[in-house]
Parts: sequence; C-alpha cells; structure tokens
Amino acid sequence: MKNIKGKITVGLVFLIMVVLALIVFHVVQNFFPPQPGTRGVSAAARNPQGPPGGQAGGQGQAGGQPGGQAGGQGQGQAGGQPGGQAGGSGSSGTGAGASAGNGAGTAVRLTEVVLGTVENSLIVNGDVLSASQVSIYPSMPGKLTELRVRSGDRVSRGQVIALVDPSRPGDPFFPSPVTATVSGAILSVPVSVGETLESRTVICVVGNLSELRVETYVPERYSVFMRRGLPAQITFEAMKDEVFSAEVDELSPVLDPASRTMRIRLRFVVPQGGRLDPRIMAGMFATVSLSTNARVDVPVIPRDALINTYGSWIVFVVSPDSNTAQRRELSLGLESETIVEVLSGLEPGERIVTAGQNFLTDGDPVRIVE
Repeated sequence: MKNIKGKITVGLVFLIMVVLALIVFHVVQNFFPPQPGTRGVSAAARNPQGPPGGQAGGQGQAGGQPGGQAGGQGQGQAGGQPGGQAGGSGSSGTGAGASAGNGAGTAVRLTEVVLGTVENSLIVNGDVLSASQVSIYPSMPGKLTELRVRSGDRVSRGQVIALVDPSRPGDPFFPSPVTATVSGAILSVPVSVGETLESRTVICVVGNLSELRVETYVPERYSVFMRRGLPAQITFEAMKDEVFSAEVDELSPVLDPASRTMRIRLRFVVPQGGRLDPRIMAGMFATVSLSTNARVDVPVIPRDALINTYGSWIVFVVSPDSNTAQRRELSLGLESETIVEVLSGLEPGERIVTAGQNFLTDGDPVRIVE
C-alpha cells in the first residue's frame, strides 16, 4: 500500500513539473519573440535562385521609365520576395513621376486690379414715422360722451371727432365738440367714452401718412459726415430682398448729452410722379445704410484677396510671363463690405491671387485654374 501511494505521489510531482515547464516556455515565447525575417532568410538560403528579380523589374517598366529604373534595382536583391518588393517600388516611382508630369504648383484663381468706386457706410437702425403727428385735446374738461373716430380713419381739418359734456351738478352745459386741427389719419385713440377728461388729456393722434420719415440716431464720431441730401439705403425685415432709396432730410443742431448721438430724419426718394410703396407703414423697424465717404476711379481689389500678416496687409501677384507668386505689401484706403481701396503696392491691370493664397509663400510656382 505504501509503494502505491509513493508511486502516485511521484506521478503527481512529475505532472506538476511538466505543467510548470509548459508555462515557462509560453512566457519566454511572449517576452522574447523570434526576430522578423528569419524565416525569409532561411528560405532564401535554401532556394537562392527564387523568382528572378528581373520579372519584378519588368512589371516596374510597364508603368514608365522611372518605375523601370526602380524595378532594375530590384534585380540586385536576394531573389524571391525581396525582388518582388523592388518591383513594387518601381511602380510607386512611376506614380510619382506621372503625378509630377501632370502639372506642378499650387492651384489658384486670379483677378485683375481695376479702377472702381468704394464707399464707407454706416449702418444704424431706425423707426418709420409719419411726417407730422398732431395730438388733439378737448377745449374744456368734462366727460367724454361721444367718440366718432377709430384708429385708421381719415379725418379732415375742422371735422368733429368727439363730444365732451362739461356740465356739473346744478350747472348744465351743452356738449362741447372736439374738432381735428389737421387733416390725416387717426394713428391712436387712447381714451374711451365715459371717461372724465382734463384739458390736457389727448383724445386722439392725427398723422399725415402720405409722407413718411425714418428717424434714427448717429454716433458722435460720424456726426461730422452728416448733411442734408446725404444718400442712404433702407431695408425692412418684412421685405428683406428689397432696398429703398432715401436721403437725409432733417438734422438735429445739437447732440443728445446722455447718449452722445445726433438725431436725423430721412425721407424716401420716389420717382417723379410716383408714390411711396403702400407696404411701408408707420411704426416699422428700418435698417439704414448711410454713405459717409466715397472715392471714385481708384484701384480696388476684393477683400478676399487680402492676408493679414503681423499687422501688415499682403497679397500675391502673378505676372503674365511667369507662373510664380510674388508677395506684395499694401497700403489700404477706404473699405466696403466686398472691396477695398489700394493706396500703394499695386497698379491697375496686375493679377492677384483671390483663392489659394493661404498656401503660398514668396516665389512659389502656381497653377492657374478658372
């Protein structure tokens, strides 16, 4: 019995040692893998001839002269797989040669420097108002007994619009009529029948809607450019795609001390014999563009052509006899939303880069595209 137990113990120990040996072998394989390419070298040693590198070189020549040269170099390799790799290098060399042959240089678009007109514009917001507005008051205090108009009604000068009863307890009077002092449209009626009115209570507001004005305020630094007749363009949120011509009609002689702004009013310019667009109504929100300064027949270029480099404005010029980009530093004048005036650095007729200039440096070759 003791011999059997001893044999079993020896067997278990041997089995454990085998398992440990396998574990150690796998650990060594993971931490010390075989060097790459060993098998390939052995195969080449066993078969030194292998597939000739000349065949791989032949494949390289099918792509063109540069590929053929690369393929030729493949013959010097040690047969088999290395020769095939040399042929692949020849193919890639051919692709590079073909790419170079198709055209070198950065693709750019050009435009000529031309003479044009550039304007400085000031954009402000304003409100559409009637040319004149008059508030109507009762001639004496009393109770409003009758109201004969509503907002939007048209009235004539002298027309009775309301009746006010000035009677007091024990002191009766006949109703006092309230008449319109001007002709126009009723813009607002802030009172109701039955209210007791004071002599300073507004019964209604009458405005002349046949002539509308746009009122806005201009910052102090632009006040020196304001003058009667200054042209402007007006747009509305309700008619975004339409632009209406206007001009400055009224100027305030003083600035508002609180906001440091100048109040101005503009009138719409309509063709002779025409009438103002009926879609424009008092109370609408207007965007006003005022032309504060303008220069005519000066060299202008698109804003997109400019590059700001360390505080300097530059462009790239391409001469007709050389497809290379030349860096030019410019001095600029007036600016608008799309073009700028060039004071120095360019002459009319020169060609400048308007697309692709961000990838250029001085002297780079370019490829002109339409």
